[in-house]
Amino acid sequence: MKIKELRLYTSKLKEQAAFYTDVLELNILDQSEKSVTFRIGNSILHFEQKSGATPYHFAINIPANKEKEALKWLKERLQVLKDGPDEIIDFTTWNAKAIYFYDSANNIVELIARKNLKNSVDQNFGPGQFLEISEIGVPTKDVESVYTILRNSLQMEIYSGGLGNFCAIGDESGLFICINKDKKYWYPTNDKAYPSEFEIRLLEKEKPFAIEFKKGSIKVRPL
Repeated sequence: MKIKELRLYTSKLKEQAAFYTDVLELNILDQSEKSVTFRIGNSILHFEQKSGATPYHFAINIPANKEKEALKWLKERLQVLKDGPDEIIDFTTWNAKAIYFYDSANNIVELIARKNLKNSVDQNFGPGQFLEISEIGVPTKDVESVYTILRNSLQMEIYSGGLGNFCAIGDESGLFICINKDKKYWYPTNDKAYPSEFEIRLLEKEKPFAIEFKKGSIKVRPL
C-alpha cells in the first residue's frame, strides 16, 4: 500500500503549522485559515481545523540506515519519547528501528527505518529523507470488522498480529495499525487511543482508493 494523501484534524492548526515548518522543516504546499498541507516524500499530509479533535498515531518511513542520524537530528529540535531508557526502539520481528515524538497537538509521530526495504542512502539526514507516510493508527472496537472490509475491498493481508487487540494490515510501505481501543493503548506512551476521524487516499496494487475512518468504522471507495 502506498499512502498518497492523509487528512487529519486538529484544534491547534496554527501550532501544527509552526511545528511542521519550524521544527521538522517541511515545506507548506497550501495554507488557509482552516487547513495546512505539507509534502512528506511521496505522500501529502493535510491538517484541517476542527474543534475537539483528538490525537492520532502515524508513522513516516526513513532510509533503512538512518535511525541514529535521525535521532540526533530530532534531539536537536524536540524531546523524543522513550521506552524505558531506549530512544531507538528495535522491532526485531519487523526488522525495523523506530523513534517516537509528539507534535504540537499530541499526535504520536514515528520515524521508522525498515531494513527490509533496502533503501539506504549516503546523504546526511534531514527532512528530505522523510520518504512517505507509512502507517496510520485505526483504534476501533472491532479489529476483525476493519480487517474484513480492507481484505474484501482491497485484497489486503495481515502484515503482523491477529484479529484480537492488534493487527497491522498492509505492507512495509503502508500499514493500517488497528488496535482494540478499549483494551490497548498507544506505544510507547500508553496514551489513550481515540478513534480520531481521518481520510486517506492510497494506491493498492497500483489501483487508487479513498478511505474514510469515522465513528470507529471504515469505508472504502474506488477512485
